[in-house]
Amino acid sequence: MPNESPPVPVPSMPTRLFLTSGNVLADRRYDFARDLLLRGDSAAAAELLEQAVELESGFASAWFTLGEIREDQLGDRAGAIAAYQHARAADPQDRHGARLRLSRLGAADLDPMSPAYVGALFDQYAPRFEKSLVGDLGYRGPALLLEAIQDAARTLGRPARFARALDLGCGTGLAGRAFAPIVDEIIGFDLSAQMIERCRATRLYTRLVVTDLVAGLAGEPPASANLILAADVLVYMRDVGPMLREVARVLMPGSLFAFTAETHDGDGVVLTEGLRFAQSGAYLKGEIADVGLSVALLDNASARNEHDRPLPGLVVVATKS
Repeated sequence: MPNESPPVPVPSMPTRLFLTSGNVLADRRYDFARDLLLRGDSAAAAELLEQAVELESGFASAWFTLGEIREDQLGDRAGAIAAYQHARAADPQDRHGARLRLSRLGAADLDPMSPAYVGALFDQYAPRFEKSLVGDLGYRGPALLLEAIQDAARTLGRPARFARALDLGCGTGLAGRAFAPIVDEIIGFDLSAQMIERCRATRLYTRLVVTDLVAGLAGEPPASANLILAADVLVYMRDVGPMLREVARVLMPGSLFAFTAETHDGDGVVLTEGLRFAQSGAYLKGEIADVGLSVALLDNASARNEHDRPLPGLVVVATKS
């Protein structure tokens, strides 16, 4: 299996995951292909990547990038599927997310995202996360959650003040900043070590843990949290059931769980063009009821934009009776 190395620096192109082939000639062809992509020559870039995988058949990054070019620029669906299949075989952890691409093309089942993919994605994203998400995409998830929590607390006749909160997928600490005035202690979980380091710089969190969210919750004592937050987290979950079961176990009676989600007009869960999961309102209500929680608030609200338009979304507050 190839060793991981730092992302290849290509001027004016986004930083992206790069797994070296271990062969200098193959890696150079990958570099040259990325440069050609920058110049808009997709066909020549694809040809160089084909040469790279001829030199090293287990070159996951080259296979994945070749799949992207074939899918997005060359309109070669069959060729893209073949390249993504090679990329996935070359990297069993699927850090590039080849399985998601195959699912979107109808060539694989709709399976959960690889934790290694999500962690790698946000490790790359961390340096520009807030600028991109807040500045470019108009992200407003924490503000929506804060308003929803305050509305739900009023409806339930309880104060909007919390002794111990958990922030699932804490990222760089945006939710921690929004909720700092109304929580005494907040603990953050995230798959990305780079995100956790930026979150640590806020000095708002009592404890920060690099972990899968379900595993992180499983390590918490029963009935130990007054508030659990999940801003822009469900978009990376094919099945929300395991997380909700742990949320229900960790929440104190009378406490709240608030989250945002992307949604759609159909049933169940779908993979969007943006490679995120969207859940229907009916699906979420059913999953919440299955773990013994009650929906206190469910509103249509978009947490972010895509192509300068609000994405269909939900803000949900559930309570443990």
